[in-house]
Amino acid sequence: MIKHFCSYTLYFPKKCPPGTDKKIITYLNLRSILFHEVNGTLTTYGIEFVPGAVNVKQVVNFCKLAESKDIDYAWITNHYNNRHCYPTLAMIAANTTTLKMGPGIMNAFTDTPAAMASFVCTLNEISDGRAVLGIGPGDLSTLPKLAINPVKPVARLNEAVTQIRRLVAGEEVKKSGMEFFDYNGAKLTGVTLPGKKGIPIYIGAQGPKVLELAGTIGDGALINASNPKDFAVAIPIIKAACDKVGKKSFDVGAYTAMSIDMNEKKARNAAKIVAAFIAAGSPPELIQRHGLDANKVATIKAALAKFDFKTAGENVDDKIIDAFTIAGTPDTVKQKCEDLAKAGVTQIIFGSPLGPDMTTSIRLLGKYIV
Repeated sequence: MIKHFCSYTLYFPKKCPPGTDKKIITYLNLRSILFHEVNGTLTTYGIEFVPGAVNVKQVVNFCKLAESKDIDYAWITNHYNNRHCYPTLAMIAANTTTLKMGPGIMNAFTDTPAAMASFVCTLNEISDGRAVLGIGPGDLSTLPKLAINPVKPVARLNEAVTQIRRLVAGEEVKKSGMEFFDYNGAKLTGVTLPGKKGIPIYIGAQGPKVLELAGTIGDGALINASNPKDFAVAIPIIKAACDKVGKKSFDVGAYTAMSIDMNEKKARNAAKIVAAFIAAGSPPELIQRHGLDANKVATIKAALAKFDFKTAGENVDDKIIDAFTIAGTPDTVKQKCEDLAKAGVTQIIFGSPLGPDMTTSIRLLGKYIV
């Protein structure tokens, strides 16, 4: 039974503003019914942009388009070799009005909790309360390139989130015996604090330890997966952690690899190289879970290691595309998004590549999916 209707009172003419169009009322109520799951949770939508292949102005324009299509969140990736997500997010905040936004994702190796707390409070001020923060354990394959030894990433992440929450709450953080961030008198004094509302923190999670930590300390999770089979494994871990600490509300984000186009073949071809990289980086248990050919995945991995993208792409079959991406026409994409919502996902994030043409893809997502 649906428990919550965001527009329920609009059924009563006496409570409507004078001159309200009854067609609008009906639409709002139908939209409310269609977009709520049986537990009363609204499915929201996010979109990811990588400020590498596209510049900051392009990202801002794409975000404005996404906002006009009722997409709820913009997540901007954080890679040292790309344009920095901080000023990119500030530009998005200054050029949008309803879109929530945040880094997807930071880590506590390249950025300190104090720096992240200061940034997210500043972003929250610029955006009039629309900031969110994505943070994870860090890319363990990239950090050594920066002369960073990624030891105890989960423990470090736990401490970082604890200290960020304290700083954002306006506390003077004193020594408490922490291993990594044992601050001694740290306090944010020159920022606008968000008050009791705080700033939602999403944990980038994959493995069981980080999924459990996300349920324990996060407001939500960003999970790199596009298939309900992966959420059948992840969500029970999160739920058990939430139950343990008495948490009633949690946003499960599916950080999908999305490719949508009116032409099925074009959409799936655009998803091939992304599927190849995901397959190559997947552990054996994930390959087995989706019933994929381990030898074919090994061939893809070897080809990518030699930058042989042609061979890698040739070995990406339909099963690999369907395991690791959502790719196809609007009808196909809509069904797969509905399958994710049924699996317990509460935020569906449209991630790279989006499709053969980014502008067209955003318009299609707004028209048929959101």
